[in-house]
Amino acid sequence: MAKFKTGFEPTRAKNEMRHVEVEIDFTPNALASILYRQGDTVILACVTKESRLPGWFPRDSSKGWVHAEYSLLPGSTDSRFRRERRGAKGRTQEIERLIARSLRAAVDLEALGPIALNVDCDVLNADGGTRCASITAGNIALRLAVRRLIAKGVCLPKDLRPTFEQQKEGNWNAPTLSAIEATNHENAVIPHDLAAISVGLIDHEVWLDLDYLLDSNADVDMNV
Repeated sequence: MAKFKTGFEPTRAKNEMRHVEVEIDFTPNALASILYRQGDTVILACVTKESRLPGWFPRDSSKGWVHAEYSLLPGSTDSRFRRERRGAKGRTQEIERLIARSLRAAVDLEALGPIALNVDCDVLNADGGTRCASITAGNIALRLAVRRLIAKGVCLPKDLRPTFEQQKEGNWNAPTLSAIEATNHENAVIPHDLAAISVGLIDHEVWLDLDYLLDSNADVDMNV
């Protein structure tokens, strides 16, 4: 049995995850939103569609883009977390890059088409594993957003998309995909689901899904 620095007794087995709950459309104004609870860690992941691709994309690009932002809300920690009003600081930027790159790795940007999606991951309550929970919540919200864009005729297979001239003239009507075609295209855009979890070494024993107290006792930890 691992010896803990703080002297507390864990309530879970070392290979046991915290309880997970997912609520869909917590904020209905977003294209897709997920309230994700993992123990006492609570993440709100919202996906919105941008009106255009990033400025550094070619004008006639056939590929899309997925961007992610991450923030701790002031009341998410035991002492107030100061808002980063002048932009994300170094640690936050590092976490944002991890989330964004992870989500982009799960998406076929060519199959997505010329669509830019933002995934905002806000930590409502932090009790360890917030970046891993954000990746998992972001993936669920991203799949839901893609499904809805397909249903609206916005995200289409490459051979069914309008040409640049048709888009400019505005005389193009989106085709309606059958249920099977829609499912196939969704799976082409997001071929694999993505999840993340933290693992730590405490007194030479491996522990899964570190909350704050476990993390504070860990000699080393990593994200899987």
